[in-house]
Amino acid sequence: MSTFQGIPLGAVDFYEDLEQDNSREWWLANKPRYDDDVRAPLEALGALLEAEFGTPKLFRPNRDVRFSADKSPYKTHQGLVVAPVDGMGWYVQVSADGLMTAGGWWADRPELVARYREVFEDEDAGGELQDLLGALREAGYVVGGERLKSRPRGVDADHPHLELLRHRSLTATREYGEPEWLPTAELLEHVAADWRAYRPLMQWLAKRLGGKTV
Repeated sequence: MSTFQGIPLGAVDFYEDLEQDNSREWWLANKPRYDDDVRAPLEALGALLEAEFGTPKLFRPNRDVRFSADKSPYKTHQGLVVAPVDGMGWYVQVSADGLMTAGGWWADRPELVARYREVFEDEDAGGELQDLLGALREAGYVVGGERLKSRPRGVDADHPHLELLRHRSLTATREYGEPEWLPTAELLEHVAADWRAYRPLMQWLAKRLGGKTV
């Protein structure tokens, strides 16, 4: 029997405090809070989602500061991902803003962008994507991703899917803040329900960009 009890509100408090003092000294002094309120609950959540969605990965809490002007050492959020296709997957995150879920394609690598644009040579595939994104918006999800400010080179101004062709990544998200069910076992079903809602988008992307079924 599962003893999962959601993500403690202490996880949100932890990231609120980290935003105020993002230093190695603070982190080391507060690491037990991270282990108990952030890492362990997310690992438990991932284990419960694994049978339906696949193997989860918990991202490292350290930032890669090698090429960044911001040298703060730690991420101000903790994410867990299931990525059945490289650069695409289901995601859940906790931060000072609370809980967020997401799904879709986040890696704007040139080969994926090229494959994505080629898809729209098939009018049916573009129409299918429009429909499933419309359904996500109607259900209260936010469709986003990296986008070009202008139209891609070689694309007509009157292309029926111009707005979609501007995307260099494509995701759907929902932000919850701190719902009353965050520190309860109900969290599992809320995250699973969102990930199921993202599945049509994941299937479309995985098939056409990754050549896989999910």
